[in-house]
Amino acid sequence: MGILQDLLKDIPIPKMAKVQVAFDDTKIHDVQHVLTEKLNQENIKRRITPGMEIAIAVGSRGLDQIVEMTATTVQFLKGLGANPFIVPSMGSHGGATAEGQQEVLRHLGITEESVQCEIRSSMEVVEIGQLSNGLPVFVDKHASKADGIIVVNRIKPHTAFRGPVESGLMKMISIGLGKQKGAEACHQLGFKYMAENVPAMAKVIMQELPVLFGIASIENSFDKVAVIEVLPSEQIEDKETNLQIIAKQLLPKLYFDELDVLVIDEIGKNISGDGMDPNVTGRYPTPYAHGGPAVNKMVVLDLTPQTEGNANGVGTADFTTQRLIDKANLEFMYANGLTSTVVAPTKIPTTLPNDRQAIQAAIKTSNILDFTQVKMVRIKNTLELSEIEVSEALLNHIHSHPHMQQSSELYSISFNKEGNFLRVEDRNETII
Repeated sequence: MGILQDLLKDIPIPKMAKVQVAFDDTKIHDVQHVLTEKLNQENIKRRITPGMEIAIAVGSRGLDQIVEMTATTVQFLKGLGANPFIVPSMGSHGGATAEGQQEVLRHLGITEESVQCEIRSSMEVVEIGQLSNGLPVFVDKHASKADGIIVVNRIKPHTAFRGPVESGLMKMISIGLGKQKGAEACHQLGFKYMAENVPAMAKVIMQELPVLFGIASIENSFDKVAVIEVLPSEQIEDKETNLQIIAKQLLPKLYFDELDVLVIDEIGKNISGDGMDPNVTGRYPTPYAHGGPAVNKMVVLDLTPQTEGNANGVGTADFTTQRLIDKANLEFMYANGLTSTVVAPTKIPTTLPNDRQAIQAAIKTSNILDFTQVKMVRIKNTLELSEIEVSEALLNHIHSHPHMQQSSELYSISFNKEGNFLRVEDRNETII
């Protein structure tokens, strides 16, 4: 028996129960209809004249109904006689190449065929100004030549800083349209100053270039569009501040103030830019953001297939598995840290051979006297929180909470012969 196994063999893993969590599921049932109505406001229509070349900035995150929103915008512009084209607006994503960024859009379902519009993808930028602190402001070359610019993005809390505006239209204008050079410039002084630099860069761009309006969506806890607004450029900063408040209210969450152990089955870039949303876990990559539960020890067990080895975010956990590390593409991970200047999420946490030992290690180090009373929660990922698992010590809290309901009896966690969670494909294996 190895040293680690000897240290962990007597650490008990608690019985767990399934819990249903209620979130507001209000959503817009016909996004295209609602968006069309909002686009047809006189204050929006009068900004478009026949023959205008208009760049539509579309980003890299998996927005709900992004194809439908983009196609609706294209149809609206064509109906007014304009010539729209798509500009991939995603900073350094897609490997910071024109082909890579077009491929990211294709993965999102945005192609020239699906939105009936040309895509002009390039990493070339032009410098259009500087901030008072000396940071240069860059914009995609194609967009800089357009007669008008429209940005499409979801409003949501950022994972690494707090400010009046965080992740949304102004960030799309300053970092998304700025490509690799713009993203690098905005991150240059660190997240401590992002709350100032993001809107400052966006305002320079809106002053120097014809940004016409922004299309902002807010998604509910199930990642469905709940709010959609079309904001004239002169209203973007003020209105985005209010929309961010609504976005934070609709964010899915763990209804716990403190946890001894949080177990997360999978992380990945398709879940969050940080692999797992820090707004849910309470674990942030920088000291400039806050919110969520106070978690003593956190465990991440695996990567999603869609993340293609990018394990960015794993460094904010305390423990992981050898399985996850074997899948990790360090080059992809480190590229994230080098661009954002935040390298804590790309560090490798204490790595154990399997799920069981990783969880036992977290319990052993959770600083409680009675391990059988550990307050532990297990989730699949930070997007899917309507069903979670909790340990016996948390059931009193569950029973008194208006948004949570126990949905199973207590049961012991089953592991396969490798010491990993028993999954459907393992059903014929020995349970230990």
